[in-house]
Amino acid sequence: MEKIYSTDSSTRKLTKASKETVQFLLNYSKSLHIVEYRNIKFENVLN
Repeated sequence: MEKIYSTDSSTRKLTKASKETVQFLLNYSKSLHIVEYRNIKFENVLN
């Protein structure tokens, strides 16, 4: 199998999400509604 990951951890840096991004993701997750019917999943965004 091909080695597709890096072993040099010094080039990694963490990024911080803005408050707007976090708020958007929280609101989206609150409005997301998933219904399963006969092994089919329906995703609805309740806006």
